[in-house]
Amino acid sequence: MKYSLLSIPEIILFEPEIFGDERGFFYESFNKRVFEEVAGIEVNFVQDNHSKSSKGVLRGLHYQLPPMSQGKLVRVIDGSVFDVAVDIREDSETFGSWVGEILSSENKKQLWIPEGFAHGFYTITESAELVYKTTEFYSPEHERVIIWNDNQISIKWPFVSEPVLNERDTLAIKLCKAEIFNKKR
Repeated sequence: MKYSLLSIPEIILFEPEIFGDERGFFYESFNKRVFEEVAGIEVNFVQDNHSKSSKGVLRGLHYQLPPMSQGKLVRVIDGSVFDVAVDIREDSETFGSWVGEILSSENKKQLWIPEGFAHGFYTITESAELVYKTTEFYSPEHERVIIWNDNQISIKWPFVSEPVLNERDTLAIKLCKAEIFNKKR
C-alpha cells in the first residue's frame, strides 16, 4: 500500500495496490500493522459507518469534542466525492488550514483524518457511498458542526451553485465561534 503525507502531515492519503484481471479485482483495504507504522499511532477502530448521498449534497464540517473525539479512515465504494479535513486543534501551527482530495470507487484512495479535525465531503457524481471507520463511538452531545463556507477556512469546493444541505449543516457556525479541539478537555 502506498501512502502520502499531505500539506497537513497528520492527514494521510492511502492508495492500495489493486490486483485485477478479467474477473474483477482484489485489494487490501486495511492493514492494522501498515496503518500504525505509517500513522505512528496505535489504532482501535470501534465503529464502521456507511453513508449514501445524492449529487450536490455537502455534509459537514463535522467533528466530536474530547473525550469522544474521533479519528476517521474514509473511503468511497461507489461514486466520487471531494473529501475535506480542517485542522481545529487550538495549539496547531496549521489551525484553520484544510486539505481536500477526490476519493472515488475508481481510485480506491482512503483518507486518514485523526482526532482534532473537522470532516466534510461534497458528492460529485449522481450518488456516492462512503464507508469509514472511527476510533470512537458516535456521541451526539459531543458532535459539533462548522459551516462549510467559512471565509476564515476558505475551502475551494468543486462546485458553482449552492450545495444541498440538511438543516444541521445549514445552521452550523463559523470556526471563530466554534468549540475547538483541545486535548486537555
